[in-house]
Amino acid sequence: MPSKHNGDGPTQDLKKRISNQNLASSTPQSWFQSWCRLDLLSSEWDIFWLSTAFKLLLFPAYRSTDFEVHRNWLAITHSLPISKWYYDTTSEWTLDYPPFFAYFEKLLSIPAYFVDPKIVDLNNLNYDAWTVIAYQRSTVIITEMLLGVVLLKFIRGAVDPTMQRIISASIFLHPGFLIVDHIHFQYNGFMYGILLWSILMARNGNKLGSGILFAVLLNFKHIYMYLAPAYFIYLLRSFCMAPNGQIQIKNFLSLANAVIGVFVVSLGPFALMGQIPQLLSRLFPFTRGLNHAYWAANFWALVTFLDRVLLKYAQYTGANIAINDSGVASTSRGLVGDTIFAVLPNIKPIYTFIITIAFQAIWLFKLWRNPTYKSFLTALTLSGWTSFLFGWHVHEKAVLLVLIPLSLLAAERQAYFRTFVLASVSGVFGLFPLLFTPAGKSLLNPFFSNLSSEPGSHPRRVYEYPKSMVYVIMDFLEKLYLAGFPVLLAFISLFPFLSGTSGSKAPEGAACIPSDGNLCPEAHYNPDEGASSAMEFLPLMLTSIYCAIGLVWSFLRLGFIYLNEESTYQGQLSEVK
Repeated sequence: MPSKHNGDGPTQDLKKRISNQNLASSTPQSWFQSWCRLDLLSSEWDIFWLSTAFKLLLFPAYRSTDFEVHRNWLAITHSLPISKWYYDTTSEWTLDYPPFFAYFEKLLSIPAYFVDPKIVDLNNLNYDAWTVIAYQRSTVIITEMLLGVVLLKFIRGAVDPTMQRIISASIFLHPGFLIVDHIHFQYNGFMYGILLWSILMARNGNKLGSGILFAVLLNFKHIYMYLAPAYFIYLLRSFCMAPNGQIQIKNFLSLANAVIGVFVVSLGPFALMGQIPQLLSRLFPFTRGLNHAYWAANFWALVTFLDRVLLKYAQYTGANIAINDSGVASTSRGLVGDTIFAVLPNIKPIYTFIITIAFQAIWLFKLWRNPTYKSFLTALTLSGWTSFLFGWHVHEKAVLLVLIPLSLLAAERQAYFRTFVLASVSGVFGLFPLLFTPAGKSLLNPFFSNLSSEPGSHPRRVYEYPKSMVYVIMDFLEKLYLAGFPVLLAFISLFPFLSGTSGSKAPEGAACIPSDGNLCPEAHYNPDEGASSAMEFLPLMLTSIYCAIGLVWSFLRLGFIYLNEESTYQGQLSEVK
């Protein structure tokens, strides 16, 4: 039986299978063939062609200003020397991702020039010809293939390939990627491919490779720092230390040198040019408020809503409550800037940092004591979830940091699966404000609901009957909560007609308000005039609050499961899935 501290402990059968795979892929040619061979099952090909066809149909769909952001980054990296990348201000959409993503844009700019030279013209702002639309959307589909290949590798090494195939399909067809990447426009599928590749390495026992890939990912997009504490504890405890707590110098130096090497490749050129302070100022602008213009569905959305309720109560009843006049209009209309509460004490960045660290410390302590793969995956999910719920100026798209790793836990047992369903429905619905049309929302919601319910086709494996009246009541309330989403969708779809507001686009002449440095959200404009305009934030607020309830509850649910789950070897046999 494996030791407690090195309990990555797959069964002997799986160990042999992984060993045989590693032996078969010992040469570069065989490794490449192992990853790229076209031996997919017909069902996997069906999923690939179905998803590709659907994504191609989305080419003419709405696109946010992130589309122009990335076109401008193509132009910056193609037209300017590297020394000017992080200084250029030709466009308001300046380069503010880490260097690996800048190198990635540089690579994409080369074929872009041959497709249409105007794409990489630095002064050709807001270029929206069909050539640039087709090219940029195609690059998202092509680079997302990394995610597909990694998900196939998850299937081939799984104890239960059928179940893993369902999970992999649900990730590859995830509505979050469809909304954020293929409509709104970003490259999350590609970057989550790197994250899942790192997690796959951890599952297969290659912890050095896992750490290197995560370091690479951090240099593509720094939002993945939310997950860094879980990686640090897991790799330190399970790779750099022996079961008795003694440091394994060779492993420690190997990991440290590899990670440092990645950062040298990424940041080295800018360090030599003395540009690190400028680069950091682009990556970490701290002048934004507590909430995004549209409140992300997190804990602070609930606090902000409570402040609104207390304000209305004081205004209508004349209660003797101190009201901060500057906070009356600060948080109720989707404005950008500092969030100032009218009744509750204001929140400072340091408060969010302390709360985040405090919660993460709980999960990391459990991970330190039990550094298995399954424990790592759960702590990783909870670390990202903690940052999403309690972080400063969190964007709604950051919920993917929760939903993607959580998908890998969905089939463990009923408790995980119910948590997965609650979080997935709440998280995906919380992305709906990124879509303009009710038709798109109505299409994606049942699509994902049906897909995410597929693991239930193995009821003997995942279903557990409630064991007490408390669990019966909890089960009923959770089902009632899920049943409320169609009602909420109907309301926000009908609201523009009932209220006489436009609902789907900013009024003519209204300026779009940039909200997170490189995004100007389509529905987030400043409705300063008139009561009807003030009401236009109501659907967004209700969406945020309702989804926040589900995400906070499912967070507490998973945390309770993790802290109370048995750590015995028998309870960990499923961790290699």
